[in-house]
Amino acid sequence: MTFPGHVEGGKVVFDVAPSLADGTPVIVTVVAPAAEASEREIPTLYERMKPIIGIAAGLPADASQNIDHYLYGHPKK
Repeated sequence: MTFPGHVEGGKVVFDVAPSLADGTPVIVTVVAPAAEASEREIPTLYERMKPIIGIAAGLPADASQNIDHYLYGHPKK
């Protein structure tokens, strides 16, 4: 079940009062407003991969052209 609500004075207030008995265990999940999610800057692929770019060593000079050969044994191009 999902019950929409908001926080007032540090307490969760439901928009429509659910019929739950006192002491019923619940889990509250915070949902970020759409404006905050769209304003958040998403890192580019380069920024995410930057820590591993260039760390491979000892690869053949034609590794990028013949990756299938080196990984799976296919004929070289």
